[in-house]
Order: sequence, then C-alpha cells, then structure tokens
Amino acid sequence: MKQIPLSALWNDLLGDLRDAGLMWQLGALVLSVALGWMLSRLVLARLGRRDDRTAMARFGVESFARVIAPLAIVLLLWLSQIVLGRWYQVNLLKVALPIWGSLAVIRLTFYLLRRVFARRGEIGAAMLTFEKIFQLLVWVAFALYITGYWDDIYRYLDHSELHLGKSRVTVAEILQGVVSVVVTLVLAMWAGAALEERLMGVDTLNGNVRVVLARVGRALLIVFAVLFSLNLVGIDLTVLSVFGGALGVGLGLGLQKIASNYVSGFIILLDRSLQIGDMITVDKFSGRVARINTRYTVLQGLDGVESIVPNEMFVSSPVQNTTLTNKEVWLSTKVAVAYDTDLDYALKLLEEATASVPRVLKSRPPGATLLNFGADGLELQVGFWIGDPENGRGGVTSDVNRAIWKALKDHQISVPFPQREMRIIGQLPIPEIPHDVK
Repeated sequence: MKQIPLSALWNDLLGDLRDAGLMWQLGALVLSVALGWMLSRLVLARLGRRDDRTAMARFGVESFARVIAPLAIVLLLWLSQIVLGRWYQVNLLKVALPIWGSLAVIRLTFYLLRRVFARRGEIGAAMLTFEKIFQLLVWVAFALYITGYWDDIYRYLDHSELHLGKSRVTVAEILQGVVSVVVTLVLAMWAGAALEERLMGVDTLNGNVRVVLARVGRALLIVFAVLFSLNLVGIDLTVLSVFGGALGVGLGLGLQKIASNYVSGFIILLDRSLQIGDMITVDKFSGRVARINTRYTVLQGLDGVESIVPNEMFVSSPVQNTTLTNKEVWLSTKVAVAYDTDLDYALKLLEEATASVPRVLKSRPPGATLLNFGADGLELQVGFWIGDPENGRGGVTSDVNRAIWKALKDHQISVPFPQREMRIIGQLPIPEIPHDVK
C-alpha cells in the first residue's frame, strides 16, 4: 500500500521529538508569530493615527493591517527554515509554513476584493458569501497539498484535453488562464482604486481634473491588464482586431447611447461646465452634483432623493447651474398692505426685516418695490440675495416671510385679505302661492 506524504510527514514530526532542533523550531515559530503580530499592530497604530481619515480610508487601513501579520509570519518562517535547515530537520516549519501561507492568501485576497468592490467600506452579503467560498477552497487546496494529492490532481487535469476547433487545450491550461486573467484584473482594479484615492486627496488639483485622471488611469490599467493576461495565457493579440470589428458593429446597432454617455462624461469633466458640489437643474431634475461617473451623474436633491441622470443630457440639453461662476442667487417674496399705509415707511420696514435674516447677504442689501395696485391693497415685493443656494431656498424664504410678518404686526400695518360685498338692486320678486295650497 502506498504511503501518503501526510503519514511520512507525521513520522518525521515524531522523529523530531528526539532531535535537539525541535526546540529551535518551536522558538522560531513562536518568535515569527509574535513579531508578525507586533508588526501589524505597529502599522495599524501608525497608519490609523490620523483622525481626519474618511470611513473608506480607515476601512482600508484596518484591512491592510490584517494582511501584514500573516505575510510577515510567512516571510519569517521561510527565513527560519533556510537558516535552521543547515543543521537540523525542519519538518515542523514545513507544516507551519503552508498553514500561514494559506491564511496570508485568504487575507490578501479579501483585502484586494474589499478595496475594489466594497463601496464606502460597506461589505455586501454577496461578497461575504464569496469570501466564505474562497476561504473553503483555499483550505481544501491546503489539505490536498499537505496530503500529497495535489500533484496527482494536477497531473490528471494536465492530461485531460478539450478540443476547441482545431486546437487542443488541457483543463489545467484553461484553469491557469482563468486564474491569471482574474488575478491580473483584480490587481489592476486595486491599483486603479488606490490611484483614485490618492488623486482625490490632492487639493491643489481641480476636482474635475482629479476625476478625469482617476478615470483615465483606471481605464488604462484595466486595458493593460487585459492585454497582459491574454499574452500570458498565450492568446494571440491579433484576435483583438476581430473584437474591434464586433465592437464597431455593436456601437452601430445598439450601443450608441452607452458610448455617447461615456464620451459626454469626459466632456463635462474637461470643459468644467459641471463640478462636484454645483447646484444644477436639467430637464425636470435638480440638486447638488454628488458624483460624476463615466456613464451617469448623480444629483442629490434637497429632500435627499438621488437622481441618476445620463451624461448625454448635460451635453445636449440646457443646464441651469446656479454655482458655475457665482454662487449668489436672487430671491423675492410678495406681500400686500392696505391703501392707507405710509408706503415709504412700509418699504423701508420690509428691507430692514429681510436684512435681519442671517442667510441674506449683507453685501448686497435687500430692495423693496411697489409691484402693483391690487384689488385689495398695495402689492409690494422685496428681493434679496443669498450666497448658499446648496442649503435650499424654501427655508430662507420662510424666514424672510416670518420676519416681515412680525415687523408688520409690531408696527400695526394691516395686511388686507380679499373681501367681497354683494348688493341686491331692486325689489325681490314675490313668489306666487298655488291655488290648491290656499
């Protein structure tokens, strides 16, 4: 009966009990674990010292610190195995090294996936499920490796061929190609996310320029990763000419809107007609520009509702931007007073009451005018300027109306309301009484 490597390794471990090098192995193992844990704590304390980090940045720091410990332990165990292997048997380190290596692979993969796909530091249920499945696969692979079945399974997959047209490929080659492409793309997306986070922290650059550089950098990294992974698998890059022709046909048949929105996104970023934080109105959508993505722009209304607007609308439709070059916005409100009111005094009172509202600009004082001679009284209008339209208009208008109402009541100025008087001209007709009633 064939003896599997696990049994041989177990016998070697039992044999190490009588070897003086066992204590050195235990000491190296304990020291490696302690140093790796201390290094991760030190990095976490150093990187997490700043209090002004965003939630996403703190999430990234904490995830990265969890990766450092197993990586450092694997490196220290590998060095210990090389050094102690000159004088003693290192079977204990040979078992500990793949265990910590598996843990390092799991945590490094989790770190990369969360940095790429976890939005705002929030981990969804799908990602948690995938992480559990991946963790199970890694430990299964470790079990196959430690028992010696890994080489047998790989040899079987390498001899299992599939016919793809005139070519023959093995299952092992297909799996290696898939893994290579996935790993390369994840690394490229991680590098793109890190580049975007780095660019967004550069305050000296314009916000739109930072977004453009981040989008272009991520796109170039992904394209390079695709080309590199295809070349790594062994696929001839000339096949991309066929893909380019298919893409052109697709754009002509039904992808015009997607391509138009993608190009429009770069146009509005480069010409700086829109910037993150602007208050805009396009078609029936209005709000603050929260995000400018490659296909759409997110507008956050003052009621908290977010509208996803395609970028093409900002290029082909008129856009009202209240904060493009000047954030100051003019507003007005109307009120009616009785005909016997001192008009000059009432206009001055309206201006003083409006100027008392904190959000009304003092640099551009309010102005009151006689708007119309109404049927019930004199219609007055007071206009004023505000410098923070992103905080809404309804609140400041309400504050102005309340201040005007209080001022008019304090100075006993009557605010008329519609009154109608009905007069009957002539005598009322006397109804005739039927004869049968008599």
